[in-house]
Amino acid sequence: MNNRIKELRKENNVTQEELAFALGVTRQTIISLENGKYNASLQLAFKIAKYFGTEIENVFIFEEE
Repeated sequence: MNNRIKELRKENNVTQEELAFALGVTRQTIISLENGKYNASLQLAFKIAKYFGTEIENVFIFEEE
């Protein structure tokens, strides 16, 4: 699943470390999410969307296979 986390993070001048701290995850988790190596749990997806003040659909791009 593709996502816009890196894009949103840069638009808001937030570092990976700051985002990780705010979400209660490691910086490695943010790196893995941004690189598409890890899909966020539903709970984490909601936290990310809430952090950026948007909806999940604006952060994660679901493409049916």
